[in-house]
Amino acid sequence: MNRKRTFVHVHLVSDSTGETLMTASRAAVARYEEVEAIEHIYPLVRSDRQIDRVLSEIEDAPGIVMFTLVDPQVLERLQAKCGELGLPCIDVLDPLVAVFQSYLNVQKAARVGAQHSLDAGYFRRIEALNFAMRHDDGALPDNIDDADVVLVGVSRTSKTPTSIYLANRGVRTTNLPIVTGLAMPPNIFQAKTALVVGLTASPERIVALRENRVLTMSNEQISSAYVNRQEVAKEITFARKLCAENGWPLIDVTRRSIEETAAAIVALLTDKRHDRSALSDAYE
Repeated sequence: MNRKRTFVHVHLVSDSTGETLMTASRAAVARYEEVEAIEHIYPLVRSDRQIDRVLSEIEDAPGIVMFTLVDPQVLERLQAKCGELGLPCIDVLDPLVAVFQSYLNVQKAARVGAQHSLDAGYFRRIEALNFAMRHDDGALPDNIDDADVVLVGVSRTSKTPTSIYLANRGVRTTNLPIVTGLAMPPNIFQAKTALVVGLTASPERIVALRENRVLTMSNEQISSAYVNRQEVAKEITFARKLCAENGWPLIDVTRRSIEETAAAIVALLTDKRHDRSALSDAYE
């Protein structure tokens, strides 16, 4: 049964990258199955000329206005226009900042894009991204424990995009395809601190993804077994058995987003580090 969808204009006004606003807006809209947001994104809004354009577009397409702004003059103009048009105008960070300010009893710093400062965390994320790019699709590091996470799985289980997403969270990740009948590199079995995680999916999902990939490949590159459901099912069974034999946790990504898969991996990594720390303390 077709349901009528409701469309809403959402204006995201930021003096920084706008990523925080996009994440918050999409999380809110996802709560409403029949609502679809038409996003208007305005990053790096810091001048009168820039806010002029924003206000003009808000007037042309009224809707919900969300912002993260520091400059009081830019903020005042935005709120005044929204008040004039009768539109909701929301500072998405204000409730959180108020809680921190109350709990810590300190004043907030009016600093544009403070969360994107070039601190140690930023450089850790960049290094992790470089690591993921250098050690993609079987290019394991010589010392497997140079990685925080090693992802293994048959082709089309989202190993590479998951690696890159984890890198953006500062997690050094490498990945390795599991191929039926092909021996795994010996060093993967020597991992002490690196967490090895298997990714799997249903045969139907993998076949569908592989069929899409085939469209970009020449006929010489295609094996009939690559998109044969029975052969794919055998690959998955082989990979599951390999993970079970080695005690590697296995995550089914059939109905998971990359973000959900990454969150599950980070939870496993946290547990592993906690267990290792507890064991170390016990021997001290």
